[in-house]
Amino acid sequence: MAEAELIYVVGASGSGKDSLMAYARSHLSENAKVVFTHRYITRPADAGGENHVALECKEFLSRKAMGCFSMSWYSHDTYYGIGIEVNQWLSKGINVVVNGSRGYLNQAARKYSELRPVLISVRPEILRSRLEQRGRESKKEIEQRLIQANELEAFVNHPRLVKIENNGSIKEAGLELLDMIQSTHKVQCA
Repeated sequence: MAEAELIYVVGASGSGKDSLMAYARSHLSENAKVVFTHRYITRPADAGGENHVALECKEFLSRKAMGCFSMSWYSHDTYYGIGIEVNQWLSKGINVVVNGSRGYLNQAARKYSELRPVLISVRPEILRSRLEQRGRESKKEIEQRLIQANELEAFVNHPRLVKIENNGSIKEAGLELLDMIQSTHKVQCA
């Protein structure tokens, strides 16, 4: 029997994680045993391109204290959480795709032996252009994001790491992510 995997997607801000995950999600075959989890985030529901559950800081911290998150982290003045439903899905043999954090990767890998990290990578000049086009950061913040993206490449290290280059069309990299997600089944030896 195939064992479920936690597909943990990371990438620099502006790398296209949300777009690629949305592409893969919308193109999954009907019978794929895959779910995409929502993140619980302390930012407005209409902020950014990610479909997430918006929580006030106080509610987030309350839920965290009650054990409602399987994973949680704090980054860029924002709290992020992944609900405990992930554990139920994995136990039912369902692959779970998570929009993760590179800073939390090592903790997630210790908690989930079935974790398969996916790094969405993009060339610096393309990343700069994307960040400038979206217009959410100042020039100084864009420079900081570029530095962080460069550091990310060296920081993300895992024996099962899959790297997807997102330098072309969403379809091209999206199909690569989709293929990886749909073929993510470990063969168990008798």
